[in-house]
Amino acid sequence: MIKLRQVSKIYENNIIALDDISLEFREGELIILKGVSGSGKSTILSLIAGLLKPTSGDILVDKKHISKLPDHFCSQYRRDNIGFIFQKYNLIPTLSVQDNISLPLVPLNLDEKELHDKLESVMNMFTIAHKKESMVKNLSGGEQQRTAIARANVNNPKIILADEPTANLDEKLSREFIRILKKLKSANKTIIVATHDPLFFDLDFVDRIVEIHNGKIVCS
Repeated sequence: MIKLRQVSKIYENNIIALDDISLEFREGELIILKGVSGSGKSTILSLIAGLLKPTSGDILVDKKHISKLPDHFCSQYRRDNIGFIFQKYNLIPTLSVQDNISLPLVPLNLDEKELHDKLESVMNMFTIAHKKESMVKNLSGGEQQRTAIARANVNNPKIILADEPTANLDEKLSREFIRILKKLKSANKTIIVATHDPLFFDLDFVDRIVEIHNGKIVCS
């Protein structure tokens, strides 16, 4: 489903984020990208999401060459396929929960009923409906995380990317997030989590752990 073929990513000042890596992710898998900060995990997620383009190599999703898409089509590809859960949530603090969750739906010009139904469904799924009118800035860390997860899933994407999703959570909330991941996997989502949180390394529903060090795959 997702293939990275001899992908390298070099930033300014000749900083090598990824060095000739090849990876494959199958539909319905939950994969952990393991490595310390700066190892290249987040770069892999950004490349799969079409937020970055590789310096060399190719990225295919469902046999489509994502790395060669113009920016406009990358945005459409993300809207239709990707749910991204960011480390710092990337919510707009002065908007309500439901307004933040609805942002990915704006380009679809849905009628009022369809928009309401989608929002209610996803807010109930991730137990944040009781806070739908609350400003994000007034939420706890766990509530912000559930809002971010609901936003990532409001378009029912087939691919979920999570970048250090428990970095700002305590252990109790981290375990709650893991329970949500299990629910998403049971819905046959393809899930890729970049993390160095040891809570993820012994989960019985994880299909593979891919270890990355200095932009290279050391174990997969």
